[in-house]
Amino acid sequence: MAGSPAAAPEEHATMGVQIFSAGASACLADIVTFPLDTAKVRLQIQGESPTSSGIQYKGVLGTITTLARTEGPGKLYSGLPAGIQRQISSASLRIGLYETAQEYFASSPDQPPSLGGKILAGLMTGGVAVLIGQPTEVVKVRMQAQSHLHGLKPRYTGTYNAYRVIATKESFSTLWKGTTPNLLRSVIINCTELVTYDLMKDFFVRNKILADDVPCHLLSALIAGFSATLLSSPADVVKTRFINSPPGQYVSVPSCAMTMLTKEGPSAFFKGFVPSFLRLGSWNVIMFVCFEQLKHQLMKSRQTVDCTT
Repeated sequence: MAGSPAAAPEEHATMGVQIFSAGASACLADIVTFPLDTAKVRLQIQGESPTSSGIQYKGVLGTITTLARTEGPGKLYSGLPAGIQRQISSASLRIGLYETAQEYFASSPDQPPSLGGKILAGLMTGGVAVLIGQPTEVVKVRMQAQSHLHGLKPRYTGTYNAYRVIATKESFSTLWKGTTPNLLRSVIINCTELVTYDLMKDFFVRNKILADDVPCHLLSALIAGFSATLLSSPADVVKTRFINSPPGQYVSVPSCAMTMLTKEGPSAFFKGFVPSFLRLGSWNVIMFVCFEQLKHQLMKSRQTVDCTT
């Protein structure tokens, strides 16, 4: 029926809707995939210190089961509060502002954004998100990495204790430790993840392979997750090692990378690749599918309210 809410064309999602949808979807994805992220961190720091815990982790499932058996199932979610804070402060901006940034870099409002504009938008939103959310990343990684086995006393009793201890016993600036490798990792992931998702979704819809719906979003997100994991793995491993290191272990980020290369070989840069992909791939699928659906429902609800008023 003409004039009914169902007949009204769907509006373009506002910036507020996109930021909220991105933050909520990212939090849900983080809760579901957090054990995989913890397994990734443990595999990445394995071999860094001979006195770390004495346990050798093997594979994704092996790491998860070993952690659950030796330290308790709750250890798989150690650092989750910081992870949620990270998604709220970081993912909501890097994903939620992406379309707005594309419009800024577009040659004209009537023209679709170019590939260069998409990449620049990913670089900008990824960089801003890291600078704001880095303290949450530092705390999350340290909480995931610490072990109480073999008499090793945990450095932190909880998430908020970690913020306090790091700021007071090391320095306030330590909360931004590892910003350089995390910035590199984040812009790689953001550009690859968002641009690949955008391009694949557009390819499937334009060529009428898939409709702009859940299967299209799912497949596009999975391809984007694999691409992002492959390109970001070296920076991700260096970031984890450097953030988790005690003061003085590494002089700088390049020193950390060179130590890894000389002591463990090039394969060290791809430690934890499988859990990284399982985590980032599944995170992408959950986040993008929920993001698209939530964004659509919020705009649909808004149109319904506008029509009834």
